[in-house]
Parts: sequence; C-alpha cells; structure tokens
Amino acid sequence: LQVDLWQPSSPFYIVEGTVTDVRVPQNTSRSLLPYLQQANIQYTILISDIQKAIENQTGLRSHRNRRSLSGYNYETYHSLEEIQGWMHHLNKTHSDLVHMFSVGKSYEGRPLFVLKLGKRSRPYKKAVWIDCGIHAREWIGPAFCQWFVKEALQTYQTDPAMRKMLTQLYFYIMPVFNVDGYHFSWTNDRFWRKTRSKNTRFPCHGVDANRNWKVKWCDEGASFHPCDDTYCGPFPESEPEVKAVAHFLRKHRKQIKAYLSFHAYAQMLLYPYSYKYATIPNFSCVELAAYNAVNALHSAYGIRYRYGPASSTLYVSSGSSMDWAYKNGIPYAFAFELRDTGHFGFLLPETLIKPTCTETMLAVKNITLHLLKKCH
Repeated sequence: LQVDLWQPSSPFYIVEGTVTDVRVPQNTSRSLLPYLQQANIQYTILISDIQKAIENQTGLRSHRNRRSLSGYNYETYHSLEEIQGWMHHLNKTHSDLVHMFSVGKSYEGRPLFVLKLGKRSRPYKKAVWIDCGIHAREWIGPAFCQWFVKEALQTYQTDPAMRKMLTQLYFYIMPVFNVDGYHFSWTNDRFWRKTRSKNTRFPCHGVDANRNWKVKWCDEGASFHPCDDTYCGPFPESEPEVKAVAHFLRKHRKQIKAYLSFHAYAQMLLYPYSYKYATIPNFSCVELAAYNAVNALHSAYGIRYRYGPASSTLYVSSGSSMDWAYKNGIPYAFAFELRDTGHFGFLLPETLIKPTCTETMLAVKNITLHLLKKCH
C-alpha cells in the first residue's frame, strides 16, 4: 500500500502507540480500512475528500488585489510569484526599514530572497534569522513570515517592544526557503515536501532540505533512498538552497544570535539537539526562553504547545538546520511546528492564518526580547 506519511515524516518513527496521519488514494482506502479493522488498529477519517479540501483552499484565487501593501491580503496563502512581488514592493516602499537581497539561486535557478529588517541605527547590531517553507507543503510557514514583516512595519511606530526590537536588532527573514518545492506545491502536487533537484540514478526528485545540513548528516532519522521523503541527499549541502543559506549564516555567525525556523504541523516549539538525546550547554537559558514563549503563545487563544529538545519531544533526526545553526555558534536555535495537530494537517484553512500568526507572533517577540535581556 502506497501511503503519504504526514506525521511522523518517516516510517522509521512509527512505534507502538504512535499516532500516525496518512494520506491515501481513494482506491487504497478501500483495502486499507478493512486491514486496519482486522489488525485491531483504531482509526479516524479526518478529511474524507482531500481533493475537495485542496480546491476549497486554492479555488478563490483570481479576484485578489495584489498591488499595494495596504491591499495585500495576509489572511490568504500566496503563490511564490505573489510573495516575491510583495518583497519587491516592500523594498521600494519601506526602504528605511527593509532591504531585500538574494543569498543565491535555487536548483531551478530562482533567486533566494531574504529581507533584512531593522533600523540602520548603528554600524554593528546583533541579528535574528527567520526562515519559513523549508518543506514545500507547509504553507502556514511562509504565511507567518509575511505576517511577521507586516506586523513589524505596521506597529513599529506604536508598539515600544517592536520599536526596541527593530532599533536594537536586525531581522533576516526568508519567507520561502525551498522556492522550487513551494512553487511545485502550487502547480503540481500540493503535498510535495522536498526540493526539486534531479537524481542521476533514480526517477525521484528532490532532497529533504531539513536533512541536508552538515551535522551528523544522514545518521538516524534520515534516509539514503532518493525516493523517500526524508532523503538526506548525495552529500551535505548538496542542495544549492541549503548551501547558500549555510554560507550566509557562516559568514554572519558572530552577528546572528538566534535562528528560528518555521514548520508545520504539530504545535511544538523545539530546540537542540535533534540528532541525539543530550542536553545543550546553555540549556537553562534556552529552556526558559521556550517556556516563556509557549506561555505567551497560549495567552492569545488558549492553544497549548509542547516544548523541549527536538529529539525527545518530536523524534531523533540528523542533518537539521536547527542543529547546524546551534553547532555553528548561534546560541538560540528554535524550530516551530505551527498549527494544527492533524485535524487539517497541511491543509490548514485560510481562516486559521490570522489566529495562528497572531499567537506565534507573541512567541517570537518573547524570544527576541529574551535575547536582548542577556540570560546567564
């Protein structure tokens, strides 16, 4: 039976008692369900017609105003073209706070755009790196990155905390890390996860961009098989997107104090390590930051996030960007798994963009302000 594993990301993680979310073709479900009953495995059908759910989400595209910032709708999902147009627009209209640049090119030759956000108040400032959309199908990620920028620009004048953040820090924001994969998830396969690089020996495309980093590369929780969703690639940084971002972070490692990566779905706030069950040296600072962030998030709508080291909170995985950032001297490295816990999975409705981003914003501001306070 061919199934698309939504949660966890690899069969390797499925042990007795694991709740697993799978997507199956309609004809497969006819043989799968009797099999589950026979094996005495409890199941719930969360989305009975997934095609309809996809069409509901992307059907209302044509009549949208995508010109001015004021007319840009942050409560819908946007295609790569729209997001890049939006970045260009901000670069032109908010040049006092926004500087757009590219860190390289993707496998298919698309620019890898980053927004540098902050007041040019002094020559040297610490910085926070934020990326979204390492995994193509996790659309709520890029939606949050855009929301963050919107909030920063709209509340900079009125909110003392935001003013402090943008005065004392720079934010490097990459709304779509895996540009080729994200584009493909709009045009061809809504549930595409990996990059789009071609493999010479297999007909399968793509590498898991969050297993391709040079930290315990292709060890536990990653696959050597090019057709797997957690394929680590032929070698570390084989993906031009990973190589470009790693190069940028290495170059600015002294300046960048926090690395935040946004994924979906699970409602978790994770910190290192992913690849082993060991405690990081600055555990107490990071753990406190996570605890406070999760509480801040909860205060908005009562959504509970689990938090902790990725290995014990989610599962062991090697070659992740978060571990790599931490190993390369960035003291605060976090991965967010945004809403939900499986009811909608990767098809989080557009009506939930606003509450999800609003609560996440509180957590990110909390972590950022914690950073400025110097924890020992």
